[in-house]
Amino acid sequence: MSNGELLHVVTSDSISNRRKLFGRTLVWGTAATLVLVAALQTLQATGVSDFGFANWRPTLYAYATWAVALCWAQVLIRGEQGKRVLFVLPAALFVVSLTVFPLLFGLLIAFSSWNLSSPDGRQFNGLANVVQMWADPFYWNAMLNMVWYTLAIILEYAIAFSLALLLNSEIRARKFFRVAFLLPLMLSPVAVSWMIGKSMLEGRFGPIATLMKHLGWETPAFFATPGVARATIMLMDAWTFIPFMMIMLLAGLQAIPKELTEASRVDGATGWKSFWEITFPLMLPVSITAILIRIIFKLKLADIVITVTSGGPGGATDTVTSFIYREYRDRSNVGYGTMLAMVYLVIIVIAMTMLMKFADRFTRPRT
Repeated sequence: MSNGELLHVVTSDSISNRRKLFGRTLVWGTAATLVLVAALQTLQATGVSDFGFANWRPTLYAYATWAVALCWAQVLIRGEQGKRVLFVLPAALFVVSLTVFPLLFGLLIAFSSWNLSSPDGRQFNGLANVVQMWADPFYWNAMLNMVWYTLAIILEYAIAFSLALLLNSEIRARKFFRVAFLLPLMLSPVAVSWMIGKSMLEGRFGPIATLMKHLGWETPAFFATPGVARATIMLMDAWTFIPFMMIMLLAGLQAIPKELTEASRVDGATGWKSFWEITFPLMLPVSITAILIRIIFKLKLADIVITVTSGGPGGATDTVTSFIYREYRDRSNVGYGTMLAMVYLVIIVIAMTMLMKFADRFTRPRT
């Protein structure tokens, strides 16, 4: 073996048992301190014990100490291999601190009665927020609305696929139309809400409302009746995000080898037959990815609803996110709003996990 090759060989260090014992003691000692400090603070925050700290800052310090000790112990115990771990471990610990701690703090608030307008501050109330949520018809109405909003993705996908097929064909000004169809995606949903919902659809002077009057609708009101209001919100949201699905599907279409379509034409497969037997099956992985990402965006739908209807009329256009937002803003009910958000998060995680497992059978490479 040459000297150049030896530079790439990492030999294992000779680590004494005393050094390994010190490293393990360092990790477990700081971990025990972290658990003790967090447990004391939790007991005080829930009202079980009066012994604790004024805030959660000591728990943060204990976590930082444990993180440093864990990184140091990797070198003490594993030597050169531990130094390699240090390229990833600090970043992983930082990500954990940005996700786990806020989640735990959110759970603590979710099981508390905390109204910002109340002088009593936050009080632990156990399952009272769960009972209130279970009997809240407006929350479950918003959940039902989310089902309708999500089902609308099927129609959005059909429109996006049609546009992608059109822009993938040999038409004039194809590049211009590709840019033009992407313009709605470049706009903020709040800007779309004001431009369309508050201006163009305004019942008295809006241009679309005026057009509806000329077509025979005497008093056009797009947000006065539940069905029409919900459909209008769906159209506004679809107009904003259909270009997103379209550009993903267009990229998938352009990745299909032209030899396949040319060979299908030679074999006599044209039109719908070529689409259903060749194009659509090859586009399934891209289609499922686009639909899953669109569902994620749809489950966060709030800004258009908040800006245009505030959930009205009578909660007909409410989404779960907009309802939780109003629970915070209008009622200052932090504890109950956090419980609603936590339950919604659990539902989203379960639903998306099931959808991804179901979609995996279509996106898995076939041999």
